[in-house]
Amino acid sequence: MDVDVRRYNRGAWDAEVERGNPWTVPVSPEIIRRAREGDWQVVLTPLKPVPRDWFPPLGGLSVLGLAASGGQQAPILAAAGACVTVLDNSPSQLAQDRAVAERDGLELTLVEGDMADLRAFESESFDLVFHPCSNCFVPDILPVWREAFRVLRPGGVLLAGFVNPVAFLFDDVLDPERRELVVRHRIPYSDLANLGPRLAPYLGSNKPLTFGHTLRDQIGGQLDAGFVIERMFEDTRAASDCDPLSEYIPAFVATRAVRPR
Repeated sequence: MDVDVRRYNRGAWDAEVERGNPWTVPVSPEIIRRAREGDWQVVLTPLKPVPRDWFPPLGGLSVLGLAASGGQQAPILAAAGACVTVLDNSPSQLAQDRAVAERDGLELTLVEGDMADLRAFESESFDLVFHPCSNCFVPDILPVWREAFRVLRPGGVLLAGFVNPVAFLFDDVLDPERRELVVRHRIPYSDLANLGPRLAPYLGSNKPLTFGHTLRDQIGGQLDAGFVIERMFEDTRAASDCDPLSEYIPAFVATRAVRPR
């Protein structure tokens, strides 16, 4: 089945906003107020806040939120003093950032686009690229790393979150009582290639298409683009998400990488 992934996922994430997906719910005015006072935190992965020492000083920092809309991280960074531009594929997700900016008097530049194509921005335009777990929604991530490197100034920082490919090995839990995990898929993983006869009803449900990328592409891709990876941590889902894999291994990774001077 021939599917335009970018177009499909744009509509699917617009639908996620309508469904109230937790990653589409804007932060409260209280969180923005505290961020203005210097009390802030943001996430690249589901739970763990990014260490504050991973960030350069935010005052006047030029930040690109790469596939990072939804009314959460970008407004917080703007309230903390950064000059934030957000690029995202979903107009409805960008509208969540716009709503927070208008509500709380924040300056945000919002751009609809593809995370793998940053031609809207000049080379060496940003001091920081903030890229939370979202590259699982594109089939090829190597251009994402190359473009992030291009738009960063020398000495600039890339903060990225991504899904450990082990999470894509398994089908859904087969037995809720046994919480059994059964290996079904090879990595790299693609919904388009692996869902088989389930693909048509999946597309009919208007849920985002996902892709499980190798560590070679996630980590090696950053290195090949020219980055130096300095720090990393692992993370898991909340217990309330009922994810049995989290009982055995953290399924998310965050990295701090630098474009050398």
